[in-house]
Amino acid sequence: MRREPTDAELALWKLLRDRRFATLKFRRQVPLGPYIVDFVCFERRVIVEADGSQHAGSDRDAIRDRWLKGQGFAVVRFWNADSLLRPRIVTETLLAKFGLPW
Repeated sequence: MRREPTDAELALWKLLRDRRFATLKFRRQVPLGPYIVDFVCFERRVIVEADGSQHAGSDRDAIRDRWLKGQGFAVVRFWNADSLLRPRIVTETLLAKFGLPW
């Protein structure tokens, strides 16, 4: 767990916190088994991750995602650039993932 979130995590948190996103409750930096996820909505069992370039093609992320999916969670990953520069795409993607209208 980090004390200081990245800029991309701050941008996502601004979208998700205080039930701002479709009144869904998200928590940040949550331990799940051996992992810490960036954001999780337990009600819908969705995890949202902010990824930098170090995550490109990461075998560790693939193993982590398989474990999280095995626990019944869907994992949605956004590149940091998308979180910072294209918040509308992030919002539309999440709405589609939750099956919510725009």
